[in-house]
Amino acid sequence: MDVRDIIATKRDGGSLSVAEIDAFISGYTAGSIEDYHASALLMGIFLNGMQPEELGHWTAAMMNSGRVMRFENLGRPAADKHSTGGVGDKASIPLAPAVAACGVAVPMISGRGLGHTGGTLDKLESIPGFCTELDGAQFERALSRVGAVFGAQTSDLVPADRKLYALRNATGLVPSMPLIASSIMSKKLAEGAESLVLDVKFGSGAFLPDPEKGAELGRQMILLAKGLKVPTRVLLTAMDRPLGLMVGHTREILESVACLEGAGPPDLRSLVCALGGEMLHLAGIADSTCAGESRIAASLDDGSALTAFENICAQQGATPGVYFDERGDPKNLDHEPFLAEQGGHLCFRDVCEVGLALADLGGGRLSEDQTIDPGVAIEWHCVAGDSVSRGEPLCTIHHRQGAGLESARVRLRQAINIGPNPSLPPLILDRFG
Repeated sequence: MDVRDIIATKRDGGSLSVAEIDAFISGYTAGSIEDYHASALLMGIFLNGMQPEELGHWTAAMMNSGRVMRFENLGRPAADKHSTGGVGDKASIPLAPAVAACGVAVPMISGRGLGHTGGTLDKLESIPGFCTELDGAQFERALSRVGAVFGAQTSDLVPADRKLYALRNATGLVPSMPLIASSIMSKKLAEGAESLVLDVKFGSGAFLPDPEKGAELGRQMILLAKGLKVPTRVLLTAMDRPLGLMVGHTREILESVACLEGAGPPDLRSLVCALGGEMLHLAGIADSTCAGESRIAASLDDGSALTAFENICAQQGATPGVYFDERGDPKNLDHEPFLAEQGGHLCFRDVCEVGLALADLGGGRLSEDQTIDPGVAIEWHCVAGDSVSRGEPLCTIHHRQGAGLESARVRLRQAINIGPNPSLPPLILDRFG
């Protein structure tokens, strides 16, 4: 099939056939279709969109471009959660063991941080010895033994998405609703989950700040999941303020452990319980979402979720209870308070700037080849809406010998506003599916 005909179909606003989609995805994955041809097709999709049935075929072809995991002998249902990401979003780390402690297997393929968002894999790899680079056999063995596993996308899992996402990133074609939906769902559906909960963020720290755009993405992903017969639920959650109090890898791990111990910030616990309740309900373990939330809360309070996390750590090469090394040790950092310049109520004007401030300190990456300092962090002492006085510490900047400190200060000033008491949306704006 001539790739120029496929491009012309999309250029002129038409829908691609199953044969055209299969020919393009298989050809591009194998390397017989050039990047310039693929860029032209992606631009056609970016400009003209995709019909629901067409998008379903596209997503299935991407999913089947490599190995598709199936777990036949786990003895328990398999479910997963995906977040569109944000600042301080460490919910997956306490969520997976809490759900596993309640009898559901969690095969979690996670990503790395880029730009203002932190990556689950980077945070876990700040734990000494924790290995996320698992092949298929290691991934399945870990899942079978301890009920949950955190892994990176392997070269044979949805290779079409790996190539297409890199090309979209290089050509300015990332913000396309059908391409975002197919990228997320092809990966999540290839990892063997029998049901899926999607945490779609909105607000200034989210990939899609507008809640209506987030809801549109959620509906597209639900349609894709229904076409592949995977029960799916969407939660539209706030990222107009950081999640929790810690932004930075080691400290986010410690905050996650606090949540697993039945403590930690209330918003993190609430989100973990909400997501976990949906996962247990979809998996058939709980009769309702409310009952599922109660079971997740109990696992956090009775120690079973923490035990599950310690088992995950041991299975993936870490020593249970040892959550940082010398570089991540909070005692080996320098600390500077960031003070309120006036009195009033704390409001986050641009949460993205908080994530970029961490990157300036060395705790994030703006390109894929950058290394991350796990110890640096921004630790908030108050949350959005709190009343503060002039000169009161809003947060502490944990830095390494002043590296990036001045630019982090500038970004934090841009991130916040002190003024009238803000009207904040709820943590969970909507649920559907």
